[in-house]
Amino acid sequence: MIQTVAVGTDGSETASKAVDFAFDVAEKFGAKVVICSSYKPVSEDRVRQAQKDAPEDIQWSINPTQEVDSNLTAAADRAKERGLQTVTEAREGDPADVLCDIAEAHGADLLVVGNRGMQRRVLGSVPNSVSHKAPCSVVIVKTT
Repeated sequence: MIQTVAVGTDGSETASKAVDFAFDVAEKFGAKVVICSSYKPVSEDRVRQAQKDAPEDIQWSINPTQEVDSNLTAAADRAKERGLQTVTEAREGDPADVLCDIAEAHGADLLVVGNRGMQRRVLGSVPNSVSHKAPCSVVIVKTT
């Protein structure tokens, strides 16, 4: 029985297809969805410059995880519209490692990722790495 479905997203159109697939699975099994993403640190100088250039009333919202947070929130909102229970989490690091770590931390029974970048000759692609490292079953959704 599938009780928890984890899905990785970077906010792209292709990742959205994997997210929709994960939502479909979660609906069928009445499972919770863990929507996860990774991010790379942004330099303090870049953050300070963006804050300086922004209107004063929104400067507080500019931070290294701003884009990731908005992507996760958008996906969570779509899940809630479908009546799904969701959790979102982002961590700094290599995308494949982060997705696997978050799936394990939440006890996911299934980890869903898109196939973008998955080519046998390309070492280190996210779906390829996830398929080897995941602590649970993996579905690689054809998104391209």
